[in-house]
Amino acid sequence: MSARVQASSFTFGLFIYYLIDFFLHLSQRIPGYGLLRPTLLLALIIAVSLFMQREKFKGWSKDPIVSSLLALLIYLAVSLPLVEWPGSVVKNNLSDFIKAITFFFFTVLLVDSNHRLKIFLLVFIGCQLIRVFEPLFLNLTEGYWGSGTYLGSGEFSQRLAGAPSDVINPNELGFVIVTAIPFLHYLLWTSGFKARLLYLLLMPPLLYALILTQSRGAFLALLVVAFFVFKESSHKFSLIVVAILVAMAGWQVMTDQQKDRYLSLVGESETSNAVSADGRIQGMLTEFKLGFQRPLVGHGLGTTPEAKTHILGKRQASHNLYAELLIELGLIGAFLFLRFLFKVYKGLSENNKLTIEHEFDPFYVNLNKAMTAVFWMYVVYSSNYWGLSQYYWYLFAGAVVVFHRLTQLSLVVPGGAEAPAMPGSTKNRFSNLVDLPGRR
Repeated sequence: MSARVQASSFTFGLFIYYLIDFFLHLSQRIPGYGLLRPTLLLALIIAVSLFMQREKFKGWSKDPIVSSLLALLIYLAVSLPLVEWPGSVVKNNLSDFIKAITFFFFTVLLVDSNHRLKIFLLVFIGCQLIRVFEPLFLNLTEGYWGSGTYLGSGEFSQRLAGAPSDVINPNELGFVIVTAIPFLHYLLWTSGFKARLLYLLLMPPLLYALILTQSRGAFLALLVVAFFVFKESSHKFSLIVVAILVAMAGWQVMTDQQKDRYLSLVGESETSNAVSADGRIQGMLTEFKLGFQRPLVGHGLGTTPEAKTHILGKRQASHNLYAELLIELGLIGAFLFLRFLFKVYKGLSENNKLTIEHEFDPFYVNLNKAMTAVFWMYVVYSSNYWGLSQYYWYLFAGAVVVFHRLTQLSLVVPGGAEAPAMPGSTKNRFSNLVDLPGRR
């Protein structure tokens, strides 16, 4: 494998701005800005720019993760005339899916060096933190909540949702929180005193915001992350003590309604929260049954709400990615998407083997640990969250492709050429930003 020519800095800069625009919803914050359709315009400019530089990307589609996603896209095109509602797919749902998969292709093609990978991670994680701290700040200063859950008898329980300019519900805000936590833990806690101090400053408000969302799915996802942290740690007893203290502190700041909602996860509640938990499970089972109404090719991309309306009598998005796959893509499409996820996991496994066997800089070892925890957290959270036309799997898969390519390239030393400088070596001790991840 040889290092390819990098995409232009201009196009990469546009992609970074595209991420900021998308995650921070700038069109909702800047008056008149939304009239420009900035997300669409940026995507088109980046796509045209990539097409003009296409000679730089030869062979990129040979990556197993890329080829597995391309197979899914081919299936979607071929099966379109055979689905239940092809018109709805094209008219109402295709644009959301295209927007989601652009994150994969833009990441794969534009994040092509160690320096760009670090910028990408910094912007992505930074945006997620802003999305959490903004509504939390509004809650503490103005009493903002953004959402609520009906308890019955005319009563509601307030739940923290995204900021007014960030239209995400409490479960989605919880998802943002548990996405950021693994990266913060593995990349900050292992990076010196100042980074650890920053970690200790960030974690309490993140966990408090998670409590305020009352998102049971996000809480379960956090337990997945905690399991990986515990498994990797050499200080297991200390972690148990810290976990108990954090749990006790969290329990003390919860209201009775918040306590009751989380207790409903283990069947210790007899209120509407327990009813809603049981209802969610029954709803998932119903969605799987709905998927077998057209088991071969499905009802069509993005048509879960439509299928629920026609067959179940209520319009509602899916609460389970795996049921959503069956409803919209059928057994064939569901297999192809799960194959795509398996290739992502295999890429992470290969990254882990390379970074450990060849003694890579700890940053890359810890980054792969964070990404592995996020992968399994996504797998679990997807049982309570839709995702076929959402960005998160595609952006994550693109990052795995990038990391895998860079780790492989770092092992290639052309005959007679100087090996890539190692992060932390004398040559790079001031910047630690080399073109390729190196070994110690």
